[in-house]
Amino acid sequence: MGPIMAGVAGGIAGSGEFLPGLARTLSWTPAGAAWSLGGELAAGSYGAAALKFLIALATLAGLALGWKLLLQRALVTPPYAGTSSKKARGLGFFRLFPGTPTGAVAARSLSYWLRDPRYAGALVVIPLLPVLALFQATQTGSYGMLLFTGPLTAFLLAWSISTDVSYDSTAFALHLSTGVRGIHDRLGRALACLVFALPAVLVLSVLPFLFGADWQLLPGLLGLSLGILFSGMGLSSVVSARYTVTVPLPGDSPFKKPPGNVAQTMAVQFGGMGALFLLLLPEVSLVVAQFVTGSAVPGWINLVLGPVLGLGLFAAGVRLGGKWLDARGPELLAQLAVNR
Repeated sequence: MGPIMAGVAGGIAGSGEFLPGLARTLSWTPAGAAWSLGGELAAGSYGAAALKFLIALATLAGLALGWKLLLQRALVTPPYAGTSSKKARGLGFFRLFPGTPTGAVAARSLSYWLRDPRYAGALVVIPLLPVLALFQATQTGSYGMLLFTGPLTAFLLAWSISTDVSYDSTAFALHLSTGVRGIHDRLGRALACLVFALPAVLVLSVLPFLFGADWQLLPGLLGLSLGILFSGMGLSSVVSARYTVTVPLPGDSPFKKPPGNVAQTMAVQFGGMGALFLLLLPEVSLVVAQFVTGSAVPGWINLVLGPVLGLGLFAAGVRLGGKWLDARGPELLAQLAVNR
């Protein structure tokens, strides 16, 4: 709301005579005729008031007629409630991934990322981050928030798959009944997220430097972003194989607050975030060292260390999460049933 209100206020302040002219024009339209009658009567313009009164009456009569006709049509010819004859065509994302257990899980997960409103709720904030950061930079002249758009995006997207199994709800039984190995499940879900997360993180990590930030900081921040993305996905693969959290059920509004153990959900989420911060201490320390010393060396080290360490933790997290999933898949399904 901050950028919107500031923009509206700035537009009003610089509009001059535009707004009064716009108001006069709107007062002769169906949208404004009724609301301008008081002003015309107060000004003694009885002829204009009479014409606007007729415009308001005609608008009301037209709306009433339209409502009558639409209601009659709805009562006489209700929408057809039979089954649709339209058939699904093609395999969707399944034709883009290899015919392996990992490919099948990735295709299924990517379909949900694009079609399930609960996943879209997690994605909608990503495009807003650079907009808010750019607004803050133009107001203060500081690129502090804009510089960390990439790392913040990496964190949000990486941690989003920590609730992936919880979003499946009882449909997770499909993975158990078909005998999908845990490592394939973990890797497929992570790859589906990486399809769009990796390009988004790369673009938003470079974006600040196109608006005037110091290019010397790019290697360190890019290494930090990639480290957060890969390390976070590895940790999320472990967390979602061990714990479930209360989330909106399939078909529910993504903004619905579901009943459940809120304390456990908060403990899992904040505990996982704390563990991720500890895993990222090497990358964070190098970024801090670069800001303090002004040297480019820590940044270049971070550009190598971040992806290497992140990929190592990613592989370890997928393997450990897969092992836990194989060992306690039925228990995890039982927890999901309770969350309903």
